[in-house]
Formats: sequence, structure tokens, C-alpha cells
Amino acid sequence: MAPDPDTRPDTPAPQSNRVRSFLFEQLDIRGAWVQLGPAWRAMTAGRGYPEPVTKMLGQLAAVTTLVAANLKQPGRLTFQLRGAGAVSLLIVDCDEALRLRGMARSPAELEGGSLQALLGEGALTLTLDTADMREPYQSHVPLEGDTVAAVFEHYLMQSEQLPTRLWLAADANGAAGLFLQALPGAALRDSDGWNRVQILGDTVRADELLELGAIKLIERLFPEEDVRVYDPRSVSYHCPYDPDKIHAMLKGVGQAECEAILAEQGEIRVHDDICNHEYVFDAAAVAALFSAPHQGG
Repeated sequence: MAPDPDTRPDTPAPQSNRVRSFLFEQLDIRGAWVQLGPAWRAMTAGRGYPEPVTKMLGQLAAVTTLVAANLKQPGRLTFQLRGAGAVSLLIVDCDEALRLRGMARSPAELEGGSLQALLGEGALTLTLDTADMREPYQSHVPLEGDTVAAVFEHYLMQSEQLPTRLWLAADANGAAGLFLQALPGAALRDSDGWNRVQILGDTVRADELLELGAIKLIERLFPEEDVRVYDPRSVSYHCPYDPDKIHAMLKGVGQAECEAILAEQGEIRVHDDICNHEYVFDAAAVAALFSAPHQGG
């Protein structure tokens, strides 16, 4: 086991917002670990999601962070799970600085069940936007699997053509995940290596994912393996107020329509679903908006 460069390697999950990559040096198998505490709680603050939705959205936040941290080029990665069931949408995106935001659409009360039972027939959509792309790349695949982990194992195995395993956990206080992937040639290094680490990974418990730091978790799961653990990267929740975006939207609606809404309702309320921010405009604010000089670009 490589020495841990982090002076606080095993901060409990409720205080941790970190992702760490690691490598089984003798096996050509790579891995990554993530724990989200304050960032996850900030994302769900004031949302009132039922427990099954909290669990699924937290798992999606964990896997989105894991995939974003392994991107070969900087960019913004978005995953959406859409369905025709009681839960119609789960969405999380993460940029190159590992800044997260996300939301779910669901009833206020919901019984538990598998992912397929809650979302119904649906699809997983990946959107990747990088600086050198003229348009964001999108990929749509049907939902395959009864858990978030199973859906992404299937997706990553199909898209990357590499055997992949995921273990995910989430509750109201934290979200966490463990990712393993066999690199090309892994079977030549050790014909039993991939099978062995999968079996060991299957022993992990949800409470261990949520509570143990990366070093302790790897030592517990893979005590006989030679594992190099890389420096941690910080993860944060980032969804600030963006009045310019709302101003542009209202200008697109037009002054006449805005004044009609004011006449009917006395104010204009705009809710930013993904960030859970509310913008309120009275008559004076609307008048100021449309009397402001036009700014190009």
C-alpha cells in the first residue's frame, strides 16, 4: 500500500467531500472511491425528498463524481435518468473542478422499490460538454438494471468495452461509491485478478462506504493486494444564484407578457429547479429590467 499523502485520510463521511483514484499495480485494475458529506447535504437541503429518492439521487451523485473525476479532458458531465414512473427525473452534473449540482422530480411521498419500479420504462442520458466541442456530446441508452449501480455497470461496460463494477450507498447524511475497472491486458497479468477483486468488493457494506475513509476501506477489502492510492481531489456543491440567466429568460418572454403576468399575479416568480432558488420580481424590478440598456453578447 502506498503511503497516504493526505494528513486526514479517514475523515468520517459526514465531513468528507473527496474522490480518490487507486491502482492495483500487479493486476492492471484501476479503481476510485468517493464520499460526499456537506456537498450532498447542501444539494438536498430544503428539498424534502422521500427516502427512496434520496437514496437514488445520492447514488447518482456518487457515480457522476466518479466518472467525472476520470474524464480524459476537462468538461461538464451530466447524467439524467428519465422515466415514466412515479420518479420522472434524476439529474446530476459535475464540472472539471468537481463541482456538483442535481435534483429529482418525484411525489412528496413514495414507497420504496427497485429503480425500474420507481422510474418505469426510461433512459439514461449522458451529456458531455468540453471547451473544444462545437456542440455537447449526448448518448441515450435504455435503463438496464434494477439499481443505479447496475445501470451504470451496464452502461460503462458497453461504452468503454471494459469490465466494470460499482458499489454505491446513500442516505440523508452522505453518499459514497466504489468503482473498479479491469484495464486491457489485466487477464494477462493475473488470470484470476479481476474475479478476485470483484469477490472482495462484494463484501463491502453500505455503512463502510459511508463511514470509512479510502485507505481504511481499501485495506479492509484488499489486504493482500499491492494498491497505489493517489492524492484526493475535493468535491463541492456549486449552484449559485444566477440573476443574469433569469433576466435573459424574462427578456426572451418579452415586456408585454411580463406585464400581463404582473397584472394578474402582482409579481413574477421564477423557480430554478436544479438549484432550488426562487427569483421574485415586482413591477419596479420588471420596469427596471426592460428600461436597462441592451448589452450585447
